[in-house]
Amino acid sequence: MTATKPPERSRFQPAPDVLSGETADVYFERARRILAAERLDPVVAMEIFPREDAILCGAEESLAYLREILGNRKLLEPAPIVESLHDGDPVGRKEVVMRITARYSAFGLYETALLGILAQSTGWATAARRIVEVAAPIPVVSFGARHVHPSVADQMDYASVVGGCVGASTPAGARLAGLSPTGTMPHAMILIFGDTVRAAEAFDRHTDPEVPRIVLVDTFKDEAEESLRVAEALGERLWGVRLDTPSERGRVTPDLVKEVRTRLDQAGHGHVRIVVSGGLDAERITHFKESGAPVDSFAVGSAISDASPIDFTGDLKEIDGRPIAKRGRIPGRTENPRLELIDLGS
Repeated sequence: MTATKPPERSRFQPAPDVLSGETADVYFERARRILAAERLDPVVAMEIFPREDAILCGAEESLAYLREILGNRKLLEPAPIVESLHDGDPVGRKEVVMRITARYSAFGLYETALLGILAQSTGWATAARRIVEVAAPIPVVSFGARHVHPSVADQMDYASVVGGCVGASTPAGARLAGLSPTGTMPHAMILIFGDTVRAAEAFDRHTDPEVPRIVLVDTFKDEAEESLRVAEALGERLWGVRLDTPSERGRVTPDLVKEVRTRLDQAGHGHVRIVVSGGLDAERITHFKESGAPVDSFAVGSAISDASPIDFTGDLKEIDGRPIAKRGRIPGRTENPRLELIDLGS
């Protein structure tokens, strides 16, 4: 089995409070102290698996922690072994996605963190994949950062891309995914300018040329009218318009998209794309597609960010080479030829 190359070390930065054990369930720290006092420190094999079919995410971040925890412990005997699947891999219920073989004292404290990272990130990635599959071939961008705590917004955006989204709104999340952030302009800016065209022209003047000019057109006037005004003002520089009509005004509808598309085309602005956002989920996206609405891109927020975590379990399956398991589980290692040996560094 050949070890895979580690990703760039700066991609996922292990957090000090996780490394210190402050975020672990307290019984793991108690177990560590008790085992140390009793001089018990066997070599164990822990297997981690999900409770349902999913799109795996959080593996690369988990491996970053394991490299930090295990990779620099040159005195560990025997040398730790980590096998894993990777972010974006489709995984089945109870399929082993990661196996850690090492002395229990070296990593047992971090079970909470590893399971939490995998559970939350896999939930987001799996939800994103469902949305992306419904929307296909229309691309989806993740706009869910405002629905989660900022400390995990980057992981949520990254997981969305792992699930198939073509872009993410936060610089931190896009950076993890190796992309540039995707976004338009806030309603607040348009309200401050007092006119959509004035705001669009200022955006055009002061924003880097490589950033697509996408303008919100639902703030002050009829969406079709604002689309035409912005298209006339920016001409070929306008990449697209975003329709984000609030629920108080009936939200964006397929008929509205069709009207905006027709009016833009008739005025010679066929190059202008239409982005739809605002409370989108799989059901609404299906409605747009079945209605033949000419949407060029969907921006999806809470349907991804609000996804429930997918439960993961970590089981000891071997102690000092002896097959073992709690009741209800099969003792011994669970074979999975898809697992790859991970380079933990030196």
